[in-house]
Amino acid sequence: MKNKIMYKKPILIALNTIILKEITRFTRIWMQTILPPTVSMSLYFIIFGSLIGPRIGTMNGFGYMEYIAPGIIMMAIISNSYGNVVSSFFGAKFQKHIEEILVAPIPNIIILIGYVAGGVARGILVGIVVTIVALFFTKLNLYSLSITIAIVLLTSIAFSLAGFINGVFAEKFDDIAIIPTFVLMPLIYLGGVFYSIDMLPEFWQKISILNPILYMVNAFRYGMLGESDISITYAFTILFVFILILFLISLYLLNRGTRIKN
Repeated sequence: MKNKIMYKKPILIALNTIILKEITRFTRIWMQTILPPTVSMSLYFIIFGSLIGPRIGTMNGFGYMEYIAPGIIMMAIISNSYGNVVSSFFGAKFQKHIEEILVAPIPNIIILIGYVAGGVARGILVGIVVTIVALFFTKLNLYSLSITIAIVLLTSIAFSLAGFINGVFAEKFDDIAIIPTFVLMPLIYLGGVFYSIDMLPEFWQKISILNPILYMVNAFRYGMLGESDISITYAFTILFVFILILFLISLYLLNRGTRIKN
């Protein structure tokens, strides 16, 4: 029992150190990590909400600005959770200090959890800031606090893991921008952030249900407004499966040393 306690203590110290390093990294350069997404999301509220919203009117019984606010907040959480891990892990590879972590007596799962926790922290922080900004443009309801918190945490974890996988395979700086630009952002825009999929023709509705971000956006919208285009139970099931698959892939790549160990 004593040996187990002595073993757990260094592991917890290592985990706390990695998490603190990640949080310190993005808070130290807040003008690059926190301010830009806040400004970008503010522009979405101004353009889509204040300028275009009045012409659209209501969406599923809600004012257009109120309807899209949860989607814009979720968009910020997704992109920042992903971006934090992919940039941090690739930076560690590029600067060669990832080797110092790998040779330390730390289980790979702790390394993975540490990086993911950093992504979750940034995603949630940016989400809170964008939520505060949203309050200047529209009222925000809270239909279910538990669902809202759960979907934010799970979504942050999922895209932090996805960012980790991108960081593992990235070999140059361009590689950490390709996936967010050509895959992540199109999926976000087509994930029901600015519209209800009920507006789409039947064919495109069937295509849309293949987009995992659709479930996250709608589940978060349900948590805030009590309105969703899809089943909440189904959304959480998809999200848990998504996280499990990404976690196993991430841990497998880390254990193998893919694109890390020469």
